[in-house]
Amino acid sequence: MPYTSHYLTCAGRELHFTEWGAGDAGTVIAWHGLARTGRDMDELAEHLSQRGWRVICPDTLGRGLSQWSPDPGAEYCLAFYARLARDLLDQLGIQRAHWVGTSMGGAIGTVCAAGLAEPTLKSRIRSLVLNDNAPQLAQPAIERIKAYAGSPPAFDTVLELEAFFRQVYAPYGWLSDAQWRRLTETSTRRLADGRVTPHYDPAMVRQFIDHPDDYLIWAHYDALEIPVLCLRGAQSDLVLPETTAEMQRRGPALRGLLQVVEVPDCGHAPALNVPDQLERVTAFIEAAA
Repeated sequence: MPYTSHYLTCAGRELHFTEWGAGDAGTVIAWHGLARTGRDMDELAEHLSQRGWRVICPDTLGRGLSQWSPDPGAEYCLAFYARLARDLLDQLGIQRAHWVGTSMGGAIGTVCAAGLAEPTLKSRIRSLVLNDNAPQLAQPAIERIKAYAGSPPAFDTVLELEAFFRQVYAPYGWLSDAQWRRLTETSTRRLADGRVTPHYDPAMVRQFIDHPDDYLIWAHYDALEIPVLCLRGAQSDLVLPETTAEMQRRGPALRGLLQVVEVPDCGHAPALNVPDQLERVTAFIEAAA
């Protein structure tokens, strides 16, 4: 696939990201979910790059090939992730970008675009796609995510790990066998005892302990002054219909800037890998450009 792999030191921590496309149309930041990696965005990045966009897909601190935090309690939180994002954009010379974020990646985008935590980013984020993310998340779903993400299993073989991923990420919707294999191989690290486990720092779930209200971000949402597309998986247990209804009564909705779309046959979160999802996101970005 036509991407290049890069590393930069941002806020004192090494971040890995992939870069796609030449960027004649502009730049898109595609940020993954809580326990995932930037390679989840391959299909979207390839699709957008073929339309002339430059796409940057970071691995968040503690995920994928990025450094693990030496200070988990202080750094695994939205405010520090926004600081990392600002430093990343600064070093890459990105003055304007559109943001697509799945789950946690959407929350990071909301915090960046609101400008309350990083004021210099407010005018630089031009549109925001929230892929099954909202300013308030259902607590039972958070507990479910904490349970599997905080104690990642270990397996003797990669195929056993793939079977685990197919089960836990079934709500993503349809993925081809090749896409499941890539998801597995880009999400695998080998332990000292030779077993394999998901490729992230289990301490990243301390975000929910040390920053228990980190994902309650209505103040940031209300400050958004850019077009927002919220994609809700129709079976999502994380983003509830009453939450998207509240989104439609405040913030960017009052300025005529919010679209909410339910994605059929998906829960948390749509994989952004099939034509309908790819075209919807692309059309939104191009309309906002």
